[in-house]
Amino acid sequence: MERTVVPSQVKGSVKAPASKSMTQRAIAAALLAEGKTTIINPSACDDSLAAMRIAAALGAEVHSKTNELIIKGSKKIKENKLNCGESGLAIRMFSPIASLYPDEIILNGTGSLKMRPMSMIEDALRQFGVKCESEKGFVPFKIKGPLEGGTCVIDGSVSSQLLTGLLMALPVIPKDSVIKVNNLRSKPYIDLTLQVLEKFGIKVTSIGYDQFNIPGNQRYKPCKFEVESDWSGGAFLLVAGAISGDVTVEGLRTDSRQSDKAILTALDKAGARLSITDNSINVSKSSLKAFEFNATESPDLFPPLVVLASYCKGITGIKGALRLIHKESNRAAALIEEFGKLNIKVEQSDDYLIVTGGKVSGGNVRSHGDHRIAMALATAGLGASEKVIIKDSECIAKSYPGFFDDLRLIGGNVYELDKN
Repeated sequence: MERTVVPSQVKGSVKAPASKSMTQRAIAAALLAEGKTTIINPSACDDSLAAMRIAAALGAEVHSKTNELIIKGSKKIKENKLNCGESGLAIRMFSPIASLYPDEIILNGTGSLKMRPMSMIEDALRQFGVKCESEKGFVPFKIKGPLEGGTCVIDGSVSSQLLTGLLMALPVIPKDSVIKVNNLRSKPYIDLTLQVLEKFGIKVTSIGYDQFNIPGNQRYKPCKFEVESDWSGGAFLLVAGAISGDVTVEGLRTDSRQSDKAILTALDKAGARLSITDNSINVSKSSLKAFEFNATESPDLFPPLVVLASYCKGITGIKGALRLIHKESNRAAALIEEFGKLNIKVEQSDDYLIVTGGKVSGGNVRSHGDHRIAMALATAGLGASEKVIIKDSECIAKSYPGFFDDLRLIGGNVYELDKN
């Protein structure tokens, strides 16, 4: 679907979407619990729907109600073919969980997931006695448990998502386990995992972020779990206020463990007008200046940060660009190409993206099938000199299906053309 964003002055209040990262983790925990779990304020994006399908295939009863998801855990597998959609978290988190079963289970995916490497899953699971077979390191991915305890060493430099899956699966097996992690990135996402585990009654001890000790024979306890609003999606709304008006984003918790809460630091460094209360954040347009920011622990912030930097006077440096290769697109290359079409110079220098702020023009751009690139281009279009036409914008459903509706809610002039 092609969408056009016409330059607009935005103003108003909007609620940030629910966190898909927290929703997916809660679904996995509910699957492993014996009894009924109620998940309040779940995300309904494509990645969350993939997690629901997987939980149902692995035996859970899943019932969706208005603003609630009710899941009754079970150990009776119903389907041995799991479709993870395009969700990297789903395949990396549910692979260890699926290996708890003695059945052969096949995990597959669609779109960009077919191009994302899976060899780190094989390496880790084999250390725990699981039989693994992939298509030369890519999906489809076959596994056959059961998962055994013990000690494994994993590399966390590409993603922390596999560690999340191991931390969720290993507590329920009989034997104690130890995970040693080298070069862990996205540490706040592991904090998020540990927060979910704690809520479901699971205990894990850690030595920094280098070693995790997991006692066996634990049981997940069903509970009521409320999903936080999503800082990753909310970041685009906050940047929209900074570059093109006055926006209040509701529901974002300032005590959250989500790594993308760091957008507040970037907005402050750029000189945005910020007003923060317990449950809302107001950002209004001001004269913005270039800034330096380390996004190594929050790589999903690169797209909204590039939008912000485009409207700043001077040259901004954003560190952590080497983490952008294996996302839904090569995000560094996509940002360089598409913002270049909007008259903004973005360059990569080793681990940095360098953005030279200037006058954002209109133009025809494409999403590269990446939800965060589509949202970045749309947000940038709010303050552009001419309209921005975004090809293949439907990919936003992966994380934030209501994004364009929310832009309209705060005054964004967006219209669409379905060419199918």
